[in-house]
Amino acid sequence: MFLQDNDSWNAVYDVVVVGFGGAGATAARFAADNGAKVLLVDSAPEGHEGGNTRYCGQIVQAGYDYDQLKKYYQQLTAPLDLDEKVLDTFIKGMVDLPAYFEKYLGGKAFSVRKNPGNKNVALLAYMIAEYPEFDGAETNDDLLIHDRIFDAALWKKLRQNVLDRSDQISVLYSTPAKHLIQNETKTIIGVQIENNGHLFNVKAKNGVALALGGFENNDQMIQDYLGETKLLPYGTLYNKGDGIKMAIEVGADLWHMNNYEPGGAVNIAALKGERAHNIMGWKALFEGSLITVGDDGTRYIPEDDPTRHGHRYNHGLWRIPLAQIHPHLIFDQKKYDEFLAEDLDNFQREVLNKVVKSDTIADLANEIGVKEETLQNTLETYNFFVDQGVDYQCGRKPETMTKLSLSGPFYSLKQQHTMLNTQGGPRRNEKAEVLDTDQQVLPHLYAAGELGHIGANQYNGGGDIADCLIFGKIAGENAAKPKENDTVTGASAQVNEQVDSTSFPVPLAAEKDYPISKNQYIGKSSSGMGNEIVVRVTVDEQQKPAKIEVLKESESPDYGGQAIKQLQKQMVKDKTANVDVVSGATSTSRAFKEAVSAALKQAK
Repeated sequence: MFLQDNDSWNAVYDVVVVGFGGAGATAARFAADNGAKVLLVDSAPEGHEGGNTRYCGQIVQAGYDYDQLKKYYQQLTAPLDLDEKVLDTFIKGMVDLPAYFEKYLGGKAFSVRKNPGNKNVALLAYMIAEYPEFDGAETNDDLLIHDRIFDAALWKKLRQNVLDRSDQISVLYSTPAKHLIQNETKTIIGVQIENNGHLFNVKAKNGVALALGGFENNDQMIQDYLGETKLLPYGTLYNKGDGIKMAIEVGADLWHMNNYEPGGAVNIAALKGERAHNIMGWKALFEGSLITVGDDGTRYIPEDDPTRHGHRYNHGLWRIPLAQIHPHLIFDQKKYDEFLAEDLDNFQREVLNKVVKSDTIADLANEIGVKEETLQNTLETYNFFVDQGVDYQCGRKPETMTKLSLSGPFYSLKQQHTMLNTQGGPRRNEKAEVLDTDQQVLPHLYAAGELGHIGANQYNGGGDIADCLIFGKIAGENAAKPKENDTVTGASAQVNEQVDSTSFPVPLAAEKDYPISKNQYIGKSSSGMGNEIVVRVTVDEQQKPAKIEVLKESESPDYGGQAIKQLQKQMVKDKTANVDVVSGATSTSRAFKEAVSAALKQAK
């Protein structure tokens, strides 16, 4: 958009960073470290920022030999092309990541490759090199803040780096960016943001960095760019493609718009607006007398799920399979009894409550909406493959296969295809500068992270977070460079220098006082998946918890929020903070126990 003669600025910063996830936090931090005053905005409310960086396994793809790692990444991209300078910058950044961790993230990185026996990271150990047959795979590694995964440790470190620079970085939550503001030379001179229903024009003297992630929660873009309709997101619910819209509006070129990472192929179906649960650790779903059938009642994937982030082998390449609209998991009584015999957590019990029982194949076919004769043939063919010891149809490993009883009863469970993230967005160069459709730089506009990630085809775990760290740093540093006298782009020829800041929103204070009465104590913990957990504990005469109030928490409602409610009741009932963690919400449980224990310690 362009400012009109009667428009004014509501605030002036050196740099505006849009998106408070891994890439945005990194860009803001390095812009501040290079002397810039930074405004960082995010559409999510406080405590729910973080994008997909907050929800992912926290691994960062790295390598130790530049030439070998470049070969590996070229084969990941093949047969597609990738800008050589951009690739070289990314590869150099990955090789430098061990030093990056020590210099910028507070300590030596934990290497998954160099710790093969560590049980804490065993679930994701295959990501060291998801394509071990490629040249250079032996140099690939995944790095972590510590030897745990799915605990948001990296995200919390990146977030804290921003908060530690509060004198340089102002943060506005629940504040989506609506438009980029240009002048007549195409130079990006600011951003229009929305806060509490009001629009504000923010001048960016030196640059704007886009780090909004992708469009996982935009149904129209999923149809237009991916050719799919029903994909269940694993991560944030706030990635709605706003960065794509803003990039198109200012004439940016786009790349990799059809590329996304499914994670696993299929998951348990969920209602719209819900996130997918991580089922990788539920081994019973991937073995035994069960099959997955697609929309016509035939099998189309190996149920043991050799995932490679959802890519499937297809005549020499690993491709993302076309998503089915209403796939189903089908199993027999033996398998159902196996499920019931497990020590189930809350999520697993909820899943089994969704299972539908059918007495006959005809009833089952009617239940899942397929032809009876097709389903009959699918079941018989699968059993034939079990007898032969070879799955000719889908390539499932024979040791995971058990014959299905054809006499009934049968059980079915609705499934849904999944999505970790999209990777399309504005095309960038090696300086993180955004290019227009003529492949010319759009002055003062930068991009990093999943919004225009360099990945174009096959993917190795940790690559997106590596992009957040590498190109986030580049974007922040370049956006911070002074450009007040940029005569080449005409950046100084702005339409209006008037500033009206009277109604501009004030960033939230970092600290808050919580009132207490007699026998009440405040406890805090930052060990959860979200931001700080704050509780107020009322104790009885024996200094035992009589009442626990949650004053602040931002755990995800599906996992952490439910765990907190459960722990709350259990602690008051047992009169102690020393209760069992809730399965499936270990990090949240640990943090809540820490907060309550901290309050009780004060009482004693």
